[in-house]
Amino acid sequence: MFVGHFALGFAAKKATPRTSLATLFVAAQLADILWPILIALGVEQVLIAPGNTVATPLDFVGYPWSHSLLMLVIWGVVFGGIYFARTRDKRAAMVIFALVVSHWVLDWITHRPDMPLYPGGPKLGLGLWNSFHLAMAVELAMYAVGVAIYARATRAKDRQGRWVFWILVLLLLAAYLGSSFAGPPPSVKAIWITAMIGTLVTLVLAWWADRHRDSVGIAKQKPGQ
Repeated sequence: MFVGHFALGFAAKKATPRTSLATLFVAAQLADILWPILIALGVEQVLIAPGNTVATPLDFVGYPWSHSLLMLVIWGVVFGGIYFARTRDKRAAMVIFALVVSHWVLDWITHRPDMPLYPGGPKLGLGLWNSFHLAMAVELAMYAVGVAIYARATRAKDRQGRWVFWILVLLLLAAYLGSSFAGPPPSVKAIWITAMIGTLVTLVLAWWADRHRDSVGIAKQKPGQ
C-alpha cells in the first residue's frame, strides 16, 4: 500500500489531536522510511521484475528488518516509548505503536506472500495487488476517509493551514496515481533516492500544514489519556 498508510496517519489525528501529523505519518510509514535506507546500504533487497504483480513491478526479495511483523512491533515499542518519554502522553504513544504495526497488516493484505513474520521466518500475504482495480478502489477509499476524518478533526488557522493541507493531499494522490500507471523504475538506486526525497517532502508539508491548523477536539483530551 501507499496512500492507505497515510490514510491511517490522517485519521489518527482525531484520536490524538496534540500529536503532529508529521509524527503520525512517520509512525504509519516507518517501515517505508527504513526500507530505502536499508536498500541503499545493501542490507535489504528489491528487484525490478515487471509482472511480479499487476499493481507493482517490484519484487520485494528481502526486507526482514524494516517490514517483518516482529521488527515492526519492536520499532513500534521504541518509537512509542520515545514519544511517551518526551510527552508523557500514554494515549498518543499507544496510537503511534499501533500505526507502526498497522503497516505490516496493510501490506499483508495487499502483497503477495512476501511479508515476513520475523527475520528468517515464514512469509505471508493475501495478494490484493493481484487485482489492480480492486486494490486501487480499496486504497483510494481508505485515503478519502482518512483525509475526511483529518479535515473534520482540524480547522485551518490561516491560508497556509488550508492550502498546504490540500497541496499535501493532492501531492500524495498524484504520487500514488503516478506510481500506479507509470512504467517500471529505471534502477533500484532510483527507487531509494526517490523514496527518500518523497518522504522528506511529505513530512515537511505534513508538519507545515498541521502547524497552521487547530485540532477541534484538543480541549476534550488531557495529556496521558
